Amino acid sequence: MPEFAFEKIVDANRDDVFEVFSNFENYQKLVPRHFPSIRIRSVRDSVAVVEEHLLLGDREFVIMAKHVSKKPLLHEVFVIGGDAKGSHIKQEFIDLENKTKVLIDVSLKFKGKMKISSMFGKSDFKADYGDVLDDFVKIAEN
Repeated sequence: MPEFAFEKIVDANRDDVFEVFSNFENYQKLVPRHFPSIRIRSVRDSVAVVEEHLLLGDREFVIMAKHVSKKPLLHEVFVIGGDAKGSHIKQEFIDLENKTKVLIDVSLKFKGKMKISSMFGKSDFKADYGDVLDDFVKIAEN
């Protein structure tokens, strides 16, 4: 299954960047072309369970995700159900002078029809996920 990493330098302070990247409650408003639907199921301290409809390139995923935040250092997403169950996304936020370095590790796993189509499809999941990240960076810098 696809595994890849990104390093992004964002022209904004770490608290603001963390707020944009970890603000799953507003993904539908912030990046509707990637997250057309979000439904929060449970929030307890720094852990939330969220139903997400994710568009990644030409693929559509319906997932249940557990978001775990350690403000302002770390935001992790564990996919606990749906089309990409077992996937994991880790975002680390490193404070630089007037900027923030974001390190992103992505490990995607697919189930059922998604697994078969990902093996034979022509999707470039790294490029597609990079598009999502680029949108988050633009929002954080504005």
